[in-house]
Amino acid sequence: MARWLSALGSLVARRPRTTIGTWLVLLALGVTGYLTLGGTLSSTVSLPGTPTARVAEQLQQEFPDASGGSGTVVFHAEDGAALTDAQRSEISALLARVAQTPGVKGTVDPFTTTAQRDQQAQQLEGGQQQIDAARAQLDAGQAQLTAGRAQLEALPAAAQQSPRVQAQLAALEQQQTQLDAGRAQLEEQARQADLGSRLVAVSEGVRQVSADGGTALGVVQFALPQDQVTPETKEAVVSQLQSDEGRSTIPGVQVALSQELVQEVPEVFGPGEAVGLVIAAVTLLVVLGTAIAAAVPIVSAVVGVGVGVTAALSLSGVVDMISVTPILGVMLGLAVGIDYSLFLINRHRRQLLHGMPLRASIALATGTAGNAVVFAGLTVVIALAALNVTGIGFLGLMGTVGAFCVLVAVAMAVTFTPAVLSLLGARVLRRKERAFYDRHDAAAEQQRHDDDAAEAAAQRALRPMRTGRAVVTVVLGVAVLGLLAVPAASLRLGLPDGSSESADSTQYQAFELTERAFGAGANGPLLVVADLPQPLTGTDQLAEQVRVAEQLKGLADVAAVAPIGASADSRLLAFQVVPVSGPTAEATEVLVQDIRALPEGYGVAGVASGNIDVSEKLAGALPGYLGLVVGLSLLILVVVFRSLLVPLTATLGFVLSLFATLGAITAVYQWGWLASVFGVTTPGPVLSFLPTIVIGIMFGLAMDYQLFLVSGMREAYAHGAHARTAVTAGVKAGRRVVVAAAIIMISVFAGFIGSDSVIIRSFGFGLAFGVLADAFVVRLLVIPAVMHLLGRSAWWLPGWLARVLPDVDVEGASLERSHAGAGAGAGAGATVAGGAAEAAPTR
Repeated sequence: MARWLSALGSLVARRPRTTIGTWLVLLALGVTGYLTLGGTLSSTVSLPGTPTARVAEQLQQEFPDASGGSGTVVFHAEDGAALTDAQRSEISALLARVAQTPGVKGTVDPFTTTAQRDQQAQQLEGGQQQIDAARAQLDAGQAQLTAGRAQLEALPAAAQQSPRVQAQLAALEQQQTQLDAGRAQLEEQARQADLGSRLVAVSEGVRQVSADGGTALGVVQFALPQDQVTPETKEAVVSQLQSDEGRSTIPGVQVALSQELVQEVPEVFGPGEAVGLVIAAVTLLVVLGTAIAAAVPIVSAVVGVGVGVTAALSLSGVVDMISVTPILGVMLGLAVGIDYSLFLINRHRRQLLHGMPLRASIALATGTAGNAVVFAGLTVVIALAALNVTGIGFLGLMGTVGAFCVLVAVAMAVTFTPAVLSLLGARVLRRKERAFYDRHDAAAEQQRHDDDAAEAAAQRALRPMRTGRAVVTVVLGVAVLGLLAVPAASLRLGLPDGSSESADSTQYQAFELTERAFGAGANGPLLVVADLPQPLTGTDQLAEQVRVAEQLKGLADVAAVAPIGASADSRLLAFQVVPVSGPTAEATEVLVQDIRALPEGYGVAGVASGNIDVSEKLAGALPGYLGLVVGLSLLILVVVFRSLLVPLTATLGFVLSLFATLGAITAVYQWGWLASVFGVTTPGPVLSFLPTIVIGIMFGLAMDYQLFLVSGMREAYAHGAHARTAVTAGVKAGRRVVVAAAIIMISVFAGFIGSDSVIIRSFGFGLAFGVLADAFVVRLLVIPAVMHLLGRSAWWLPGWLARVLPDVDVEGASLERSHAGAGAGAGAGATVAGGAAEAAPTR
C-alpha cells in the first residue's frame, strides 16, 4: 500500500492541475446531482415494523380520513384574560383560510368543537330529564293499568266472563303491551344516555379551549402522512399563521406552532460552525507556521465535504433520509479531512527542511503519512459501515453517508493535498525556513547534518517516565473517567420534543403553553385501537366503546380517553388517550407498555408511542453493536501492532472514554447539569441514536490516535530502544500532532453545539467531549503509563500467531528505508507519528 500511495503521490505532484480540476468537476457533478435528483429530507424519525408503525398502517387502512399528518396551533391571549369574541372570530376565520392551503385537508376549529361538545353534554343532560319524565309517566300509566286490572279481577267469576268485561281486559292487555314496548324503548334510550354520559365523563380532560378561556388549540390536518408533508406545504401554512418576523397575525393573540408544523432541516453551517473552523485555522497556523499551509487542510476538507455530502444528497430523492444524515457527513468530513491533510503536510514540511526535493518529499509523505491516513480512515469507515448490521434503516444510512464522507476525506488527503503542495512548492514553509530550503551550499548541508545529529542525540538521551508517576497516572486517569461514567448508569433514550428546543422558538412556546393550559399529556396524546372479535353496531358498539374507554381510564397516568370512532366494518374501535405526563416522561413509557399488556391486546400509536418504540429498538441494538466494535478493535490492533496486550489496553481505553462520554451526555442532557451553558432548555431522555453513532465515530477516532502514538513506540522498540524508553520516544514523536489534531476535531465538533437543532447540538457535544476524553486522557496519559508498566510484555505475541498475521507496515517503514533520498532526511526510523511531527529514534 505504501509503495502504491507513493507512486500516486508522485503522479499527482507531476499533474497537480489535472488532479485539482478532477475534484472540482466531481464537486460540480455532486451539486448538479443534488439540485436535479435530490428529494425532501425527513424531519421525523420512524422505523417500519415497530408496533406503532403497524398500528399506524392499520389506522391508515381503516380510518383513511384520520391517517394524514397534523400539527397544533396554540392561540393564547397575551393579556392573560379570556379570548374575546372578536379574537375568537378572527381565529376561526384564520383557520378557515389555512384549510384552503394546498396540501391541507382541513382544520379543526377549537371553538366549534367545544361548542359541539357542550351541546352534546347539554343534550345528554336534557335527554336524561326527558327520560326521567317519561319513566314517571310510564310508571303512572302502569299504576292505572294495575288498578284497572285489579278492579276487573275483583268482580265475580260470572261477571268476569261477560263480553264487556272481557273486552275491557283485552284492552288492558293491549295497553300493557304498548306500555311494555314503550318502557323497553325508554330503557334502551336510558342505556344509550347512560353510556353517552359515561363517555363524556372519561373524555372530560380532552379539551381544545382552556378552562379559563385564555388558550385554544387549533389543528391543521394534512392530506399526506406526517413524514411525507413537504416543506413547501408547511411554509405555506406557517406564512398564514405568522408574519415573516414570527409574530401573530391576530392583534393581542400569541400564535405558537407545534414542532410538527415548523420542524425543518437544520442549517448546515452557522455561527458556531464558523467559530469552530476559526479555532481549527488558528491551530493549523500555530502548527504549520504559515497562513498558506494552514489554509490547505481547510480547503481540502471543505471541497471533500462538498463532494461527499452533495453526492449523498443526490440519493435523497430515491431513499428516505432524515435531516441529520448530511449534517453528520459535514461534521465528520470537516474534522477528519482537516486532520488527515495536516498529517501529510506536516510530514512533507519536515522532509523539505531536511533537504529532500519537492516531488520526492510529496511522494514519500503520501506513501508514509498517507498510508497511515488510509488505514486510520478505514477504521472509521468500518465502524460507521457496521451501523448497517443493527438492522435499523435510517441508522445504517447515516453510517453509510458518514463512511462515504470519510472515504472522500481520505482520498482528498492523498490526492488533492499533494497536488496543492506541488503547486505551492516551498511556500508551505516559513519565510526563514524557505530561505534555508533554497540554499544548497556546503554551509546549508552542514547545518542540516548538524540538525539531524542533534535530533538523533536528543532521541538517544530520552529517558523513560518514573514508574511511580505511571502508577499515579493510571489510577487517576481511570478514576476520573470512571467518575464521569457514573451518570451513564441512569441513561434513558428518547427523541426530542418541543420542550427540547430553544426557549425563544415557537415550538418551545407551543409546548409550554399547551402544558400550562391543558396538562403535560396534551403534548403527546396516544392513539389506541381495539380489535373486536365480531362486528358490533348500535348500542352494543357504544357499550363496547364505554367498556374499553373506562378500562383505559382506569390505568395509571391516564388523564382522559375520547373515542375517535369505528371502522367501516365495525370491527375496529379507535381512541385518543391523553396521559397525565409528558411525551418523554417515564410514566408515559410505562403507560404505553401497560396498554399493550392488557389481555385484549390493544395497539398503541402516536408520536410518543413511536418515539418509545424507536428508542427501545435502538437500545436493544446498542450492546450488539458495541460488542462488534470492540471485537473489530481487538482484531485490527492485533494486526497493526503485532501484540496482544497493546490491543487489549487500547480497547479498554476506548470503553473507558466511551462510558465517560455517555456519562457526560447523560449529566448535561438528561440531568440538566450546566444546562444553560449548552443550550438545554428542558432536560429529558438522551437522543435515542446518539450513543450508537458516538460509539461508531469514537471507535474510529480512538484508533486513529492510538495508531499515531503507539506506532511510534513500536517503531522505536523495533529499532532497538528499550521498551520503556520507546514509550517516551513514541509520545514525544506523536504528541504534538495528536494534540493539534484533537484540538481541531474538538473545535469542529464543538462548533455544532450552537446549532438551532437539538439533535445536532447533542451530536456536537458528545463527539467533542469524546475526543477530549479519549485523546487527552486515554491516549496521551493513560495508555503511555500502561505501556510503561507493561514494559517488554506489551509487545509479546505467540510465535504461531506472528507467523499467521500479515505485516501491514502501516508506518511505511519499508518504503522509507528503500527511498533513495530519505536517508539524509527524515531518517531511516521515521514513524507515522514522526512523519506527522518528529523523527523516531534510530538504533
